[in-house]
Amino acid sequence: MSNLIMAAIRTLTSEVRETLEVAAAEVQRGSDRLLTSETRASDVSSAKAMLSDAIELTQAAINRLGTAVELPEFVQMANQHEVRAYALEILSTVNSKRTEIDDLLTEALVDWQLNRLPKIDRDILRIAVGEIMFLGVPDSPAINEAVELAKKYSDEEGRKFINGVLRRVTEKLKTKSRT
Repeated sequence: MSNLIMAAIRTLTSEVRETLEVAAAEVQRGSDRLLTSETRASDVSSAKAMLSDAIELTQAAINRLGTAVELPEFVQMANQHEVRAYALEILSTVNSKRTEIDDLLTEALVDWQLNRLPKIDRDILRIAVGEIMFLGVPDSPAINEAVELAKKYSDEEGRKFINGVLRRVTEKLKTKSRT
């Protein structure tokens, strides 16, 4: 189990690094837009639009950094017995039932391949499907939690995508249970 926890922490650390890299790139793009607005803007309205883009990129970078610094909270939560036990149960279930989970996700994906999804989106989907299929979590709370995770760790597109895929998963599970 401690190996499983270390693997989860390493995954989170990897996500933090990726998030920091994306945030740094967004800050750089924002900085470039500011410089461009000062040197290339032909009028006030185009300068204002470039400045607005730079501010949005900087805000996105700040949000990503805020997410990245939550890693210690996850580590602390792992020390709480109930949270740790449930996290281990989810990780064990997803690990041991990955083939079944991935097969169902593959069926539910429309014009996408599971291995081509961003890692965080793929992991959120696997957790939610594992909870629904094997841990007895009702569809609605599992989907809502997955969407909340996506709001926090993915982007708007990822959130919508995860919600849609999980809706299709639950429809497929209901269809299979009727037959």
